[in-house]
Amino acid sequence: MIRALLEVYSDYLIISSSQTTATGLSKVLGGQTSHDKITRFLSQEDWTSKDLWGLVKPVLRQYESDDGVLVVDDSIEGKPHSKENEMICWHYDHTVSRNVKGINMVNLLYSSKGVNLPISFEIIKKTETCIDKKTGREKRVSPVTKNEIFRAFISQAVCNNIKFKYVISDNWFSSKETMVDIKIKHQKDFVLPVKSNRTLALSVEDKDKGNFISIESLRLEAGSTSDVYLRGLDFPVRLIKQVFTNKDGSCGELFLVSSDRELSFDETTAIHQKRWKVELIFKGCKSSLNADRMTSRKPLIIQNLLLASLAGQLASAAILQFGRDRLPQDRRLAVSFQRTAKIAALLARDFVRCFLEHTSQATEALSR
Repeated sequence: MIRALLEVYSDYLIISSSQTTATGLSKVLGGQTSHDKITRFLSQEDWTSKDLWGLVKPVLRQYESDDGVLVVDDSIEGKPHSKENEMICWHYDHTVSRNVKGINMVNLLYSSKGVNLPISFEIIKKTETCIDKKTGREKRVSPVTKNEIFRAFISQAVCNNIKFKYVISDNWFSSKETMVDIKIKHQKDFVLPVKSNRTLALSVEDKDKGNFISIESLRLEAGSTSDVYLRGLDFPVRLIKQVFTNKDGSCGELFLVSSDRELSFDETTAIHQKRWKVELIFKGCKSSLNADRMTSRKPLIIQNLLLASLAGQLASAAILQFGRDRLPQDRRLAVSFQRTAKIAALLARDFVRCFLEHTSQATEALSR
Protein backbone atom coordinates (compact mmCIF):
# COMPACT_ATOMS: atom_id res chain seq x y z
CA MET A 1 0.00 0.00 0.00
CA ILE A 2 2.84 2.39 0.89
CA ARG A 3 4.63 1.72 -2.39
CA ALA A 4 1.39 2.29 -4.33
CA LEU A 5 0.70 5.62 -2.61
CA LEU A 6 4.28 6.75 -3.22
CA GLU A 7 3.93 6.01 -6.93
CA VAL A 8 0.56 7.80 -7.08
CA TYR A 9 2.00 10.86 -5.36
CA SER A 10 5.01 10.85 -7.72
CA ASP A 11 2.62 10.76 -10.69
CA TYR A 12 0.70 13.65 -9.15
CA LEU A 13 3.88 15.73 -8.91
CA ILE A 14 4.61 15.06 -12.58
CA ILE A 15 1.18 16.12 -13.86
CA SER A 16 0.84 19.20 -11.64
CA SER A 17 1.80 22.59 -13.03
CA SER A 18 0.93 24.53 -9.86
CA GLN A 19 1.16 24.10 -6.11
CA THR A 20 0.74 20.48 -4.98
CA THR A 21 -1.34 19.60 -1.89
CA ALA A 22 -2.95 16.57 -0.30
CA THR A 23 -6.34 18.11 -1.12
CA GLY A 24 -5.28 18.52 -4.74
CA LEU A 25 -4.29 14.87 -5.03
CA SER A 26 -7.54 13.80 -3.41
CA LYS A 27 -9.47 15.76 -6.07
CA VAL A 28 -7.40 14.21 -8.86
CA LEU A 29 -8.30 10.78 -7.48
CA GLY A 30 -11.97 11.71 -7.51
CA GLY A 31 -12.20 11.65 -3.72
CA GLN A 32 -11.44 7.92 -3.58
CA THR A 33 -8.58 8.70 -1.19
CA SER A 34 -9.19 11.42 1.39
CA HIS A 35 -6.75 14.27 1.88
CA ASP A 36 -6.43 13.23 5.56
CA LYS A 37 -5.20 9.79 4.52
CA ILE A 38 -2.65 11.35 2.15
CA THR A 39 -1.46 13.77 4.85
CA ARG A 40 -1.05 10.91 7.34
CA PHE A 41 0.84 8.96 4.71
CA LEU A 42 3.27 11.83 4.14
CA SER A 43 3.70 12.71 7.82
CA GLN A 44 4.05 9.24 9.35
CA GLU A 45 6.30 7.36 6.94
CA ASP A 46 10.04 8.00 7.24
CA TRP A 47 11.39 7.61 3.70
CA THR A 48 15.15 7.51 3.33
CA SER A 49 17.80 6.62 0.76
CA LYS A 50 17.03 2.98 1.50
CA ASP A 51 13.56 3.44 0.06
CA LEU A 52 14.96 5.27 -2.97
CA TRP A 53 17.39 2.40 -3.53
CA GLY A 54 14.48 -0.07 -3.46
CA LEU A 55 12.87 1.88 -6.31
CA VAL A 56 15.98 2.45 -8.42
CA LYS A 57 17.69 -0.95 -8.01
CA PRO A 58 15.78 -2.85 -10.76
CA VAL A 59 16.45 -0.06 -13.28
CA LEU A 60 20.09 0.38 -12.29
CA ARG A 61 20.83 -3.34 -12.67
CA GLN A 62 19.80 -3.11 -16.33
CA TYR A 63 22.29 -0.37 -17.17
CA GLU A 64 25.18 -0.61 -14.67
CA SER A 65 28.68 -1.27 -15.97
CA ASP A 66 32.22 -1.57 -14.64
CA ASP A 67 32.89 1.93 -16.05
CA GLY A 68 29.99 3.48 -14.13
CA VAL A 69 30.47 6.84 -12.44
CA LEU A 70 29.20 8.08 -9.07
CA VAL A 71 28.38 11.80 -9.05
CA VAL A 72 27.79 13.74 -5.85
CA ASP A 73 26.45 17.27 -5.58
CA ASP A 74 24.39 19.37 -3.22
CA SER A 75 21.51 21.65 -4.06
CA ILE A 76 19.68 24.31 -2.06
CA GLU A 77 15.98 24.95 -2.47
CA GLY A 78 15.48 28.52 -1.31
CA LYS A 79 12.75 29.16 1.28
CA PRO A 80 13.35 32.83 2.16
CA HIS A 81 9.88 33.42 3.61
CA SER A 82 9.51 30.19 5.61
CA LYS A 83 9.97 30.01 9.36
CA GLU A 84 13.36 28.60 10.32
CA ASN A 85 13.78 25.09 11.75
CA GLU A 86 16.40 22.31 11.70
CA MET A 87 15.81 21.67 7.99
CA ILE A 88 14.75 25.06 6.65
CA CYS A 89 17.72 27.12 7.79
CA TRP A 90 20.73 29.08 6.58
CA HIS A 91 23.28 27.42 4.27
CA TYR A 92 26.20 28.75 2.30
CA ASP A 93 25.37 28.66 -1.41
CA HIS A 94 28.60 28.60 -3.42
CA THR A 95 26.71 29.38 -6.64
CA VAL A 96 25.89 32.88 -5.34
CA SER A 97 28.72 33.14 -2.75
CA ARG A 98 26.47 33.97 0.19
CA ASN A 99 24.24 32.39 2.83
CA VAL A 100 20.66 31.65 1.84
CA LYS A 101 17.72 30.23 3.78
CA GLY A 102 16.30 26.99 2.45
CA ILE A 103 16.58 23.22 2.25
CA ASN A 104 20.02 21.78 1.52
CA MET A 105 20.13 18.29 0.03
CA VAL A 106 23.19 16.19 -0.85
CA ASN A 107 22.51 13.86 -3.78
CA LEU A 108 24.28 10.87 -5.30
CA LEU A 109 23.76 10.01 -8.97
CA TYR A 110 24.81 6.92 -10.90
CA SER A 111 25.81 7.41 -14.54
CA SER A 112 26.30 4.51 -16.96
CA LYS A 113 25.56 3.84 -20.62
CA GLY A 114 23.89 7.23 -21.03
CA VAL A 115 21.51 6.62 -18.12
CA ASN A 116 21.61 8.87 -15.04
CA LEU A 117 19.81 7.68 -11.92
CA PRO A 118 19.50 9.17 -8.40
CA ILE A 119 20.52 6.49 -5.90
CA SER A 120 21.02 8.31 -2.57
CA PHE A 121 20.00 11.56 -0.91
CA GLU A 122 20.45 13.19 2.46
CA ILE A 123 18.89 16.42 3.70
CA ILE A 124 21.20 18.52 5.86
CA LYS A 125 19.64 18.82 9.31
CA LYS A 126 21.20 21.42 11.58
CA THR A 127 20.11 20.01 14.92
CA GLU A 128 22.89 21.56 17.00
CA THR A 129 23.95 25.12 17.79
CA CYS A 130 27.24 26.91 18.38
CA ILE A 131 28.56 30.45 18.67
CA ASP A 132 29.77 31.97 15.39
CA LYS A 133 33.34 33.22 15.97
CA LYS A 134 32.92 36.07 13.46
CA THR A 135 29.57 37.45 14.62
CA GLY A 136 29.39 36.20 18.19
CA ARG A 137 25.85 35.00 17.54
CA GLU A 138 24.36 31.58 17.97
CA LYS A 139 23.92 29.61 14.75
CA ARG A 140 22.65 26.20 13.70
CA VAL A 141 25.14 23.49 12.70
CA SER A 142 24.89 19.94 11.43
CA PRO A 143 26.47 17.12 13.46
CA VAL A 144 27.91 15.67 10.23
CA THR A 145 29.79 17.35 7.39
CA LYS A 146 28.90 17.04 3.72
CA ASN A 147 32.18 15.21 3.11
CA GLU A 148 31.19 12.66 5.76
CA ILE A 149 27.83 12.20 4.03
CA PHE A 150 29.67 11.83 0.72
CA ARG A 151 31.91 9.09 2.12
CA ALA A 152 28.89 7.32 3.61
CA PHE A 153 27.24 7.41 0.16
CA ILE A 154 30.26 5.72 -1.42
CA SER A 155 30.42 3.05 1.30
CA GLN A 156 26.72 2.31 0.81
CA ALA A 157 27.16 2.06 -2.98
CA VAL A 158 29.95 -0.49 -2.44
CA CYS A 159 27.77 -2.35 0.08
CA ASN A 160 24.96 -2.46 -2.51
CA ASN A 161 27.38 -4.03 -5.02
CA ILE A 162 26.98 -1.18 -7.51
CA LYS A 163 29.52 -1.40 -10.31
CA PHE A 164 31.51 1.82 -10.76
CA LYS A 165 35.03 2.96 -11.55
CA TYR A 166 35.12 6.70 -10.90
CA VAL A 167 33.76 9.15 -8.34
CA ILE A 168 33.33 12.82 -9.29
CA SER A 169 32.06 15.99 -7.59
CA ASP A 170 32.75 19.70 -7.27
CA ASN A 171 35.59 21.12 -5.16
CA TRP A 172 33.45 21.31 -2.00
CA PHE A 173 33.81 17.53 -1.72
CA SER A 174 37.53 17.30 -2.55
CA SER A 175 38.93 16.82 0.96
CA LYS A 176 42.03 14.70 1.42
CA GLU A 177 40.04 12.34 3.68
CA THR A 178 37.56 11.72 0.86
CA MET A 179 40.36 11.11 -1.66
CA VAL A 180 42.02 8.57 0.65
CA ASP A 181 38.65 6.92 1.29
CA ILE A 182 37.97 6.47 -2.43
CA LYS A 183 41.45 5.36 -3.51
CA ILE A 184 42.75 3.38 -0.52
CA LYS A 185 39.66 2.07 1.27
CA HIS A 186 37.47 1.29 -1.75
CA GLN A 187 40.15 0.86 -4.43
CA LYS A 188 38.28 3.16 -6.82
CA ASP A 189 39.43 6.24 -8.71
CA PHE A 190 38.34 9.86 -8.55
CA VAL A 191 38.31 12.92 -10.79
CA LEU A 192 37.90 15.93 -8.52
CA PRO A 193 38.38 19.69 -8.89
CA VAL A 194 40.73 21.46 -6.48
CA LYS A 195 41.20 25.11 -5.62
CA SER A 196 44.25 26.97 -6.89
CA ASN A 197 45.52 27.55 -3.34
CA ARG A 198 45.83 23.80 -2.69
CA THR A 199 49.47 22.85 -2.04
CA LEU A 200 51.45 20.06 -3.68
CA ALA A 201 54.89 18.53 -4.08
CA LEU A 202 56.39 17.92 -7.51
CA SER A 203 58.12 14.65 -6.51
CA VAL A 204 58.16 12.07 -3.74
CA GLU A 205 61.47 13.57 -2.58
CA ASP A 206 59.89 17.03 -2.26
CA LYS A 207 56.96 15.49 -0.39
CA ASP A 208 59.24 13.73 2.10
CA LYS A 209 61.21 16.97 2.64
CA GLY A 210 58.04 19.05 3.06
CA ASN A 211 58.69 21.16 -0.01
CA PHE A 212 55.17 22.15 -1.05
CA ILE A 213 53.98 24.90 -3.39
CA SER A 214 50.52 26.15 -4.30
CA ILE A 215 48.86 25.07 -7.52
CA GLU A 216 48.52 28.68 -8.65
CA SER A 217 52.31 29.13 -8.43
CA LEU A 218 52.83 26.11 -10.69
CA ARG A 219 53.08 27.29 -14.28
CA LEU A 220 50.94 24.57 -15.80
CA GLU A 221 49.94 25.11 -19.42
CA ALA A 222 46.30 24.73 -20.39
CA GLY A 223 45.63 21.25 -21.74
CA SER A 224 48.76 19.76 -20.14
CA THR A 225 49.10 17.23 -17.30
CA SER A 226 51.53 16.79 -14.40
CA ASP A 227 51.89 14.03 -11.81
CA VAL A 228 52.11 15.54 -8.33
CA TYR A 229 51.61 14.78 -4.62
CA LEU A 230 48.86 16.77 -2.89
CA ARG A 231 49.62 17.65 0.72
CA GLY A 232 48.22 14.92 2.96
CA LEU A 233 48.22 12.18 0.30
CA ASP A 234 50.76 9.36 0.13
CA PHE A 235 49.92 8.50 -3.47
CA PRO A 236 50.47 10.59 -6.62
CA VAL A 237 47.65 12.14 -8.66
CA ARG A 238 47.50 13.57 -12.14
CA LEU A 239 46.87 17.31 -12.25
CA ILE A 240 45.41 19.05 -15.29
CA LYS A 241 44.49 22.64 -16.06
CA GLN A 242 41.39 23.40 -18.09
CA VAL A 243 40.80 26.90 -19.48
CA PHE A 244 37.35 28.02 -20.62
CA THR A 245 35.35 31.14 -21.45
CA ASN A 246 32.60 32.26 -19.07
CA LYS A 247 29.22 33.57 -20.19
CA ASP A 248 30.36 37.14 -19.60
CA GLY A 249 33.34 36.61 -21.92
CA SER A 250 35.92 36.42 -19.13
CA CYS A 251 38.48 33.63 -18.99
CA GLY A 252 38.16 30.94 -16.31
CA GLU A 253 40.31 28.03 -15.28
CA LEU A 254 39.66 24.72 -13.58
CA PHE A 255 42.19 22.41 -11.93
CA LEU A 256 41.31 18.72 -11.83
CA VAL A 257 43.13 15.87 -10.09
CA SER A 258 42.70 12.20 -10.96
CA SER A 259 43.95 9.17 -9.08
CA ASP A 260 43.96 7.30 -12.40
CA ARG A 261 47.20 8.51 -13.96
CA GLU A 262 46.53 6.59 -17.16
CA LEU A 263 43.87 9.09 -18.18
CA SER A 264 44.66 11.66 -20.84
CA PHE A 265 43.61 15.30 -20.58
CA ASP A 266 40.56 14.73 -22.81
CA GLU A 267 39.52 11.57 -20.95
CA THR A 268 39.79 13.34 -17.59
CA THR A 269 37.64 16.30 -18.64
CA ALA A 270 35.08 14.02 -20.33
CA ILE A 271 34.59 12.05 -17.12
CA HIS A 272 34.25 15.17 -15.00
CA GLN A 273 31.69 16.68 -17.38
CA LYS A 274 29.29 13.96 -16.24
CA ARG A 275 28.90 16.04 -13.07
CA TRP A 276 26.60 18.40 -14.93
CA LYS A 277 24.12 15.54 -15.31
CA VAL A 278 23.24 15.73 -11.62
CA GLU A 279 22.57 19.47 -11.88
CA LEU A 280 20.33 18.94 -14.92
CA ILE A 281 18.41 16.24 -13.11
CA PHE A 282 17.67 18.38 -10.09
CA LYS A 283 16.91 21.36 -12.27
CA GLY A 284 14.36 19.15 -13.97
CA CYS A 285 13.18 17.96 -10.57
CA LYS A 286 12.44 21.57 -9.61
CA SER A 287 10.84 22.68 -12.88
CA SER A 288 8.97 19.55 -13.91
CA LEU A 289 8.28 17.80 -10.62
CA ASN A 290 7.44 20.88 -8.55
CA ALA A 291 10.02 20.34 -5.80
CA ASP A 292 10.18 24.12 -5.44
CA ARG A 293 6.46 24.41 -4.68
CA MET A 294 6.37 22.42 -1.43
CA THR A 295 4.42 24.29 1.23
CA SER A 296 5.00 22.14 4.32
CA ARG A 297 7.50 23.15 7.02
CA LYS A 298 7.56 19.80 8.84
CA PRO A 299 10.96 18.10 8.37
CA LEU A 300 9.54 14.58 7.90
CA ILE A 301 6.98 15.71 5.31
CA ILE A 302 9.64 17.72 3.45
CA GLN A 303 11.90 14.67 3.34
CA ASN A 304 9.08 12.48 2.05
CA LEU A 305 8.04 15.01 -0.58
CA LEU A 306 11.61 15.25 -1.86
CA LEU A 307 11.82 11.47 -2.14
CA ALA A 308 8.53 11.49 -4.05
CA SER A 309 10.06 14.07 -6.42
CA LEU A 310 13.11 11.85 -6.93
CA ALA A 311 10.86 8.85 -7.50
CA GLY A 312 9.00 10.84 -10.15
CA GLN A 313 12.29 11.81 -11.75
CA LEU A 314 13.30 8.14 -11.77
CA ALA A 315 10.07 7.21 -13.54
CA SER A 316 10.62 9.90 -16.16
CA ALA A 317 14.24 8.81 -16.61
CA ALA A 318 13.09 5.24 -17.25
CA ILE A 319 10.58 6.46 -19.85
CA LEU A 320 13.28 8.64 -21.42
CA GLN A 321 15.74 5.77 -21.75
CA PHE A 322 13.05 3.42 -23.05
CA GLY A 323 12.41 5.90 -25.87
CA ARG A 324 16.07 6.66 -26.52
CA ASP A 325 16.86 2.95 -26.91
CA ARG A 326 14.35 2.82 -29.76
CA LEU A 327 15.56 5.91 -31.63
CA PRO A 328 18.26 6.05 -34.31
CA GLN A 329 21.59 7.26 -32.95
CA ASP A 330 21.39 10.60 -34.80
CA ARG A 331 18.05 11.50 -33.18
CA ARG A 332 18.82 10.70 -29.54
CA LEU A 333 20.14 14.15 -28.69
CA ALA A 334 16.67 15.57 -29.34
CA VAL A 335 15.34 13.69 -26.32
CA SER A 336 15.75 15.26 -22.88
CA PHE A 337 14.46 14.64 -19.38
CA GLN A 338 12.44 17.87 -19.41
CA ARG A 339 10.73 16.96 -22.68
CA THR A 340 9.96 13.47 -21.40
CA ALA A 341 8.49 14.85 -18.17
CA LYS A 342 6.30 17.31 -20.08
CA ILE A 343 5.05 14.59 -22.44
CA ALA A 344 4.34 12.33 -19.45
CA ALA A 345 2.46 15.19 -17.79
CA LEU A 346 0.27 15.80 -20.85
CA LEU A 347 -0.52 12.10 -21.19
CA ALA A 348 -1.24 11.77 -17.48
CA ARG A 349 -3.65 14.72 -17.55
CA ASP A 350 -5.49 13.17 -20.49
CA PHE A 351 -5.84 9.83 -18.74
CA VAL A 352 -6.91 11.31 -15.41
CA ARG A 353 -9.54 13.53 -17.05
CA CYS A 354 -10.85 10.80 -19.33
CA PHE A 355 -11.08 8.07 -16.73
CA LEU A 356 -12.67 10.34 -14.12
CA GLU A 357 -15.29 11.52 -16.62
CA HIS A 358 -15.82 7.96 -17.89
CA THR A 359 -15.85 9.08 -21.52
CA SER A 360 -14.73 7.39 -24.69
CA GLN A 361 -11.89 9.90 -24.92
CA ALA A 362 -9.74 7.37 -23.03
CA THR A 363 -9.29 5.41 -26.22
CA GLU A 364 -8.33 8.53 -28.13
CA ALA A 365 -5.79 9.52 -25.45
CA LEU A 366 -4.30 6.02 -25.51
CA SER A 367 -3.94 6.22 -29.28
CA ARG A 368 -2.06 9.53 -28.98
